Amino acid sequence: MGSSRKGHQAEANAYVPLPTRDGVAPSYLWLTETRAGGMLRFLVERFPDVSEAAWAQRLARGEIVDAKGAPLDADSHVRQGMRIWYYRELEAPETPIPFKESVLHLDEHLLVADKPHFLPTIPTGRFLHETLLVRLKKRFDLPHLTPIHRLDRETAGVVIFSHNPASRGAYQSMFQKRVVDKVYEALAGPIEGREFPITYRSRMQDAEQFFVSEEVPGEPNSETVVELIERRGDLARYRLHPHTGRKHQLRLHLSRLGAPIVNDAFYPVALPCKGDDFGAPLQLLARSISFIDPLSGEARRFDSGFRLDWP
Repeated sequence: MGSSRKGHQAEANAYVPLPTRDGVAPSYLWLTETRAGGMLRFLVERFPDVSEAAWAQRLARGEIVDAKGAPLDADSHVRQGMRIWYYRELEAPETPIPFKESVLHLDEHLLVADKPHFLPTIPTGRFLHETLLVRLKKRFDLPHLTPIHRLDRETAGVVIFSHNPASRGAYQSMFQKRVVDKVYEALAGPIEGREFPITYRSRMQDAEQFFVSEEVPGEPNSETVVELIERRGDLARYRLHPHTGRKHQLRLHLSRLGAPIVNDAFYPVALPCKGDDFGAPLQLLARSISFIDPLSGEARRFDSGFRLDWP
């Protein structure tokens, strides 16, 4: 089967043939080759976790369309260069996440949220409506809401969203140019035999287990500055300054320093999935984000209201 490229969220500045539905924007799929057998067969092969009956029902309801908004049916041709649009759905009910986000700031350009542990930033895997993005879209009726950056599901703290397509690029460029000061806090074991602050650099890449990262030899592509805030017995609280934004960078760097974060199920060893156990949140918090606003020139800072839990 040929490869294809999926966009989880529709671009706000492009024509989107399906409206946002219950806070969920349509997704799209580029088709990279011409295929025989019709659209239903293609969808079943491309998305094996979704049943044939489910795809057939969605096609019959007219919920899968081409780039012009024309509904596709089971026998529609699959042609290279097509873009099809559809709504992401879950066949199994979502588990409610019993933690609430708060909004720290809202203006004509930005929404700044304080995300709790366990809540995904965007729809992924088995999470759709129980995500920060969809919750906020529903709450504020902001169809163009898009995160400028993301936090792991396990991490709590400050997340910045854009809801104005006209100014989005200016804010996105801040993160691309690394002119945003992001400060995290973590509870972890003591780091012995080192003077603080510690600057830790390494080369990171995705591991064979796609959901974790690993270090490999080579030119560093990640950097974290670690400060000690306080120590209580066999635990310490650290202030972390990531100068790059690699996946799981802070979690992996602290683990490699001999101080894995409390309740980290991925580092140093990936443990069996806990499912919907909310009893042991990862003790990592995106404490604050500060930057010079690219539109107004104003210095801005947003701080999380969450706190880490000493055992």
